[in-house]
Amino acid sequence: MESARAWIAGVGKFGLPSWAVEPEFRATAQNPQNARMIEGSQQIPVKLMRRHFARTYRLFPIFLLIVPPCVGMSQQNSQAAPSHGDGYAIRTSVDLVVLRATVRDRKGAPVAGLGKEDFQVFEDKVPQQIESFSHEDVPVTVGLVIDNSGSVRSKRSDVINAALAFARSSNPEDQVFVVNFNEHVLMGLPANVPFAGNEQQLETALSRNKADGLTALYDAVAVALEHLKQGKWDKKVLIVISDGGDNASTHTLSQILSMVNQSSAILYTMGIFDANDDDRNPRVLKQLARISGGESFFPESLDEILPISQQIAHDIRNQYTISYAPANRKADGTYRAIEVKARKTAGRGRLSVSTRAGYSVPLSTSPASDTVSSRP
Repeated sequence: MESARAWIAGVGKFGLPSWAVEPEFRATAQNPQNARMIEGSQQIPVKLMRRHFARTYRLFPIFLLIVPPCVGMSQQNSQAAPSHGDGYAIRTSVDLVVLRATVRDRKGAPVAGLGKEDFQVFEDKVPQQIESFSHEDVPVTVGLVIDNSGSVRSKRSDVINAALAFARSSNPEDQVFVVNFNEHVLMGLPANVPFAGNEQQLETALSRNKADGLTALYDAVAVALEHLKQGKWDKKVLIVISDGGDNASTHTLSQILSMVNQSSAILYTMGIFDANDDDRNPRVLKQLARISGGESFFPESLDEILPISQQIAHDIRNQYTISYAPANRKADGTYRAIEVKARKTAGRGRLSVSTRAGYSVPLSTSPASDTVSSRP
């Protein structure tokens, strides 16, 4: 087990041993502020992948807060319970579920120009009343999670160019950071620079490490999710470029899926691998994207990486924001499945909507109230 000194220094907040985080990142790890995580999230069983190192570390318990950032919960008149010395206040009322939705036609083209009346929201198959609706280009906090393991060495220059193309196509006010990883997880920017200020700084962050070693994809996603909390924008996104394999993480896939489910982040994943790549795992990349409301892409050639990156940037800037107050007000700790439908429009036929798969409701700790409070 990691020593108390390493935990206090910040290594432990990610659940990583000291060797898995480079010194530059360990030195600047700080306790997250305004973190919002929830209890009761589903655990998804998976077949354990091989590990390069024997597990000698036990993860510290994760204290989950009940505000479900998996869907962006808006609160009013919430009552804070005692924090029990861990520095986090537990909230006991929730108002709105906030969703980011991408709409495509039957040819896969994004659809703009829809109104509130064109959408239907279902929670556990029960229709919900839409409270607010918007469709506008808003800035986001975005993390580029880049695989630097030996398995992607031959594709490194194409990945860097694609990441830069994404940044050029994004909103000028976006906050962008880089997480590079092989068996180690390293922030691409200097310790005192949380987000890139210009393209040159971003390019340096993307190219500062050589591609070799093993793959700690799950640990890298955990670090990136934590760093997103430093961003000032409500909308948060991760772009994960990898072969999907993992042979060096201390986190398991089920833990990472749970963390994604508890986060407000949307994950877009891009699988880059050869047909004979033994480390490839497209299923993981699909899972990460699906549960977060993002999309997964698998370019058949390196020439497709650049346009896919530009498409992701375009989709992020053209999403619909939909919020609703759940009809089921019980704070019972259950998982609620979400489905959003868009009505057919003239000349477009059937439309498909990508958004969060669901969220976990906080479990009420007060015997006096077992319902999720509504807005005044």
